Amino acid sequence: MGPAGHETLLDLLRDTLGLTGTKRVCDRGECGACTVLLDGEPVYSCLTLANGCEGRSVTTIEGIDGVGQALQAAFVREDAAQCGFCTPGQLMAAAALLASDPSPSDDDIRAAMSGNLCRCGTYPKILRAIRSVADGHA
Repeated sequence: MGPAGHETLLDLLRDTLGLTGTKRVCDRGECGACTVLLDGEPVYSCLTLANGCEGRSVTTIEGIDGVGQALQAAFVREDAAQCGFCTPGQLMAAAALLASDPSPSDDDIRAAMSGNLCRCGTYPKILRAIRSVADGHA
C-alpha cells in the first residue's frame, strides 16, 4: 500500500523511512531546509505529496554522492555550515544547480540558492563553497 493521500514526502522520509537528514523547519515551503531532489530537480519535501512520488527517483542528503560530497567538503572548508540546520537543503539545491550547470556565474548561484534560507547568514561562505566546486577546487 502506498502513502496516504495527504502525507508529505517530508513525513514519509523522516517518520516512516527514518531518513532524518532532511529537516523540518518552516513546514510551509519558505525556507528550503527540506529540499530533496525529485528526478534530479530540487523540491520542498514539506509541500510535495508522497503519493505523487511513487515510481520516481528521490535523493536525500543521505544519498548524495559525487558533486554532493565535494560540496559537503567545500561547505566545511569555507565554514559555510555554521549551525548546520539548513545545510542539507543548501547542499541539495547546490548539487542540483551544478548537475544542470557545472560552470554557473555567481548570479546563477545566487538565483539557484535563493529559495534556501540561512539564519546564520553565511551566504557569502555558501557562495564561495559552491564556486570552489564549480571551479574544480574541491
